[in-house]
Amino acid sequence: MPIIVEPLNEATGQDQQDLQKIYRDAPDWLFAPFAGDSPLIEACLQDGSLIAGRFNDRLLGAARLQRHPDVWHLSHLCVRKITRRRGVAERLVREAQKMAAQSGATLRLLSPAGHLESRALAAKLNVLLDVM
Repeated sequence: MPIIVEPLNEATGQDQQDLQKIYRDAPDWLFAPFAGDSPLIEACLQDGSLIAGRFNDRLLGAARLQRHPDVWHLSHLCVRKITRRRGVAERLVREAQKMAAQSGATLRLLSPAGHLESRALAAKLNVLLDVM
């Protein structure tokens, strides 16, 4: 069964638990400008900017997708630690690219300056990188 990428406007109790697990092991720099995982999750659910990768009814990864007329920004991308290195992040980025293109926009990754993992992911997936 493939990973299904979906906008997450409403989160069930299980979704909330999965989101907490996804962001639990994230480094502190990932949450800026939010104060931590809970404020990030709450704000993204409220403004409809959260997308998530689901497999077998469980969320494995999530990211913030801010939609603007010409450019969409993907940030705060995180995959649950036990699921990393299995293509979840790549699937989230590819689906966000597809969604942006269908709306006539370009997808760009947002990353802190000098963040090597983000630069490598952007290069691998041929996505432009903007610095926060």
